[in-house]
Amino acid sequence: MAALHVTLRLQYCYKSMDSLQQSLTAYAYNIIGSYEDAKDVVQDVLLEKMNRPEGSIDNEKAYLTRSVINRAINAKNRQKKLLSSYRGEWLPEPVATEKADHDLHQKDILSYSLMVLLEKLDPKQRAVFILKEAFDYDHEEIAKVLDISVENSRKILSRARKELRTDTVHEVTKAPEGYLSKFIDIIHNGDTKKLEQLLNDDIVLISDGGGKVAAALYPVEGKEKVLAFLSGIYRKFYYAAQIVPGNVNHHPALFYYMDGALVNCQVFELQNGQIHRTYFIRNPDKLSHLK
Repeated sequence: MAALHVTLRLQYCYKSMDSLQQSLTAYAYNIIGSYEDAKDVVQDVLLEKMNRPEGSIDNEKAYLTRSVINRAINAKNRQKKLLSSYRGEWLPEPVATEKADHDLHQKDILSYSLMVLLEKLDPKQRAVFILKEAFDYDHEEIAKVLDISVENSRKILSRARKELRTDTVHEVTKAPEGYLSKFIDIIHNGDTKKLEQLLNDDIVLISDGGGKVAAALYPVEGKEKVLAFLSGIYRKFYYAAQIVPGNVNHHPALFYYMDGALVNCQVFELQNGQIHRTYFIRNPDKLSHLK
């Protein structure tokens, strides 16, 4: 009964602050790179707020925002420590862009290529970069949220920009009309010459199975190796799969289903009409919310 009471109170809280809750989840997701962990962070903060004496919070929005962002930074720090034992490559948890707006606003979701790039930063650098570049916070606001000086906020942002070598945060990668269907037809028919034409010379393929399903342990680099990899795994694992085109974090994507179960999400990063990067998210824990 106690658990049910807490759940009902949380549901009421969510409904009364739906738009803010979406923003809070976006802050946490963009910092952690995990949608499920982001939801947990927001729920924990809301529970903490509910247990505080009434009238003890002067500015509810500021309190919740500050609490969620700092708790997300702590969660990312814990995650970073655990990655040393993660089997293979770690990729961010994808969000189906066209299904967003229930828990996340589409406009608040960072592109998948940027989410991958942000893994170069430490959690505080990542938070400063996201708040400044994606959410238009000024350094005074960032300083208050993270309890740092304005000067420190500027220095952290400068280091983050140098590490990333980009300030593009609202990137949307659109595939030409029929591009994904063309890719499916080519790989299904085993037409390696046409498939090769779709690949950039310096293409990189990264696969994340989390040690729970088969996946490449290291990035596959170069047109020749990626071509062989794509052709080989399709024949071996996906020839009978149902493949559905979609969109993930503002990138074109394919969802692979076997016997009705989602087994792979392939995200495409295009450059001049060719595949520059492609990501296979196969870890079942990262696919559960996409089903």
